[in-house]
Amino acid sequence: MTGETGGRPVPVTAACVLLALLVVVGSWGGMVLVVAGQVVPTWLVSGALLFAPLVITPLWHRANRWARVPDDVGRSARTRRVLVLLTVLAWLGTGLGLLDDLSATYRVLEPSGPDGCRAVARQTSFLFAGGGEVYAVPATGIGWQVSTWTADDGGTPITDHAYELRWSDDGGSLILHGDVGQPVWPALHEVDCR
Repeated sequence: MTGETGGRPVPVTAACVLLALLVVVGSWGGMVLVVAGQVVPTWLVSGALLFAPLVITPLWHRANRWARVPDDVGRSARTRRVLVLLTVLAWLGTGLGLLDDLSATYRVLEPSGPDGCRAVARQTSFLFAGGGEVYAVPATGIGWQVSTWTADDGGTPITDHAYELRWSDDGGSLILHGDVGQPVWPALHEVDCR
């Protein structure tokens, strides 16, 4: 399959766009990615996947010229339209993810739990409103949202180190502490990677 759409190899472009869409949909479903102890924003992953064909295309064209593989001129217009639509959707989802993360901070919380389970917190604060999400991340590095909280007056319990994380064989418990003027609710969050 050496056909091209818009100057890019169709299989490579389609694979990258579909993977980017999967990452975008996963992030909407509460997915988080941790690599080497750092959170990698999903919009960054999907954006990199969307840029990958731009890097691969010149190498693809050189290989085609060297091997003298003819282009498949029979590529249908429908395939091009579907690929363009999916690409626009992936870019839109990536952009929305970036905008949503502008005021967010991520932190991988210490200590880690049994079997490499980690608790990750995503925290936002704007004017008099604050809140966040808690993610359970197994050793694979791909985790899912398990809980959310709201903080009054823009409270930031994670940044302020106003939390406790305890682990047992059954999972972890994250306790967020708020001030009298900045309560956090709920304060207790269960973290379980199973």
